[in-house]
Amino acid sequence: MDLRQAVGQRIMAGFPGTEIDETFAALVRTHKIGNVILFRRNIESREQLTRLCRELKELIRAETGAEPLIAIDQEGGVVTRLSDDMLNTPGAMALAAAGGDAPYRAGLLTARELRGCGVNFNLAPVLDVNSNPANPVIGVRSFGDDPERASELALAFMRGTLEGGVMACGKHFPGHGDTAVDSHLGLPLVEKGREELERCELPPFRKAIGAGIPAIMTSHVLFPKLEPERLPATMSRRLLTGLLREELGFGGVIISDCMEMDAIAKFYGTVEGAVASIAAGADIVCISHTAALAQETAERLLAGLEDGSLPKAEFDRSLERLARAKSGLSQADGLPGATEADAREVRQMLERSLTLLYGPMPELGERPFFVGCGPLRASLVSSHVRETPAFPDYMAQALGGYALVTSDNPEEGEIAKAVQAAAESSCIVLGTCNAHLKAGQLALMEALGALGKPMAVAALRNPYDLLNLPQGAAGIAAWEYTARGLEALAPLLARKRQFTGVMPLIHSVF
Repeated sequence: MDLRQAVGQRIMAGFPGTEIDETFAALVRTHKIGNVILFRRNIESREQLTRLCRELKELIRAETGAEPLIAIDQEGGVVTRLSDDMLNTPGAMALAAAGGDAPYRAGLLTARELRGCGVNFNLAPVLDVNSNPANPVIGVRSFGDDPERASELALAFMRGTLEGGVMACGKHFPGHGDTAVDSHLGLPLVEKGREELERCELPPFRKAIGAGIPAIMTSHVLFPKLEPERLPATMSRRLLTGLLREELGFGGVIISDCMEMDAIAKFYGTVEGAVASIAAGADIVCISHTAALAQETAERLLAGLEDGSLPKAEFDRSLERLARAKSGLSQADGLPGATEADAREVRQMLERSLTLLYGPMPELGERPFFVGCGPLRASLVSSHVRETPAFPDYMAQALGGYALVTSDNPEEGEIAKAVQAAAESSCIVLGTCNAHLKAGQLALMEALGALGKPMAVAALRNPYDLLNLPQGAAGIAAWEYTARGLEALAPLLARKRQFTGVMPLIHSVF
């Protein structure tokens, strides 16, 4: 392997469409890029994804002489990339609420679906402990806020993934659960010292390493008590080599989160951050969107090898780790897709996850009023909103009554309109989406609760909305604002099926 091929193994890149474009093909031919990340933008159907993965493998094998990692963020729930004709499981916190072996089964079924299409690397499970209810980016992507329980469930998902023949990746080291800033939009900071991290953030990573997780993703988060140089974990040699490699003993693949996120691009620069991440100990840097940035990174890494600023011996050790990981990849592409039994099992997982935190669920009566915002993309990592009807409209059509769709952060006039509309209702059912971070939604909840009518609140993403529940109202954790989520919720609101979700799930607040 010459130096250009060696550099290409250290980069994971993406492209914009459902076919390989000439820009990406040239990137592979010229700079020998050896790994790919796929998003929802790249996938329109199972058949198309299978064809795309086959063509990617043919191109990269021919140009680099090595097997590519073809990666995807298929966590389930709010972070799903697969098309609607494929299997999309519930997310981590919903799987925890579903109970039983749901996390293991979700990992296994997801891996089988990915492997059948040719995707060999799932960037999951999330190992973050969501200890901060105000976290705007993790939330329901975490298995909970208890380190022991979150570890147990995340490792079950990991085992399912590996047994399904796909490489798994724990994220986001050393922990993104106690942040109040989305690293896609800013640079988060965690003020915890080592002792505090050992109690909460680090246990899932320790246990995953002990269980043989093959890859770990870094976080773009500042930990000033561990890294005084104002470098995020992704760029910190103290954290990646010192803590993760040497102290925790991780011998697998370290991959960066996307280096085009604002936490890196805005404060350090994508290319500069990527080179620093490699120097810190990352095996792969992920540049998900822009070919020119991947090209410039490749050129900078090549120059670093040639002038000695990047030690060749360290570079070679990383290539050995990548070669070991790739040698274990399944080559069984073109397997059958998910069966109807698999799809039914996933539907049942989602149904089991729906949780009545405070109850009982009131009777809807003859004139229920359904109110709340339409679907929204709460974080850049979340999937783009698909064909999802607004909660109020869907429920009024399915269950009768009338509806009012509000903005995601209603102001005083909009709230007054909703209160007036609710005056003649037999029951108020409010759907929220991240209301704990939206003052207008909280004000709407309070104003409707003050009417004293029978009321239920369905938290359509984070359950932390229910910490602000009006007295006497029923509170429902529904985990995801999707068409399938609304379909599963409707019979529970009508009291035609019982809630079976497991609580307490989030120990520190419920």
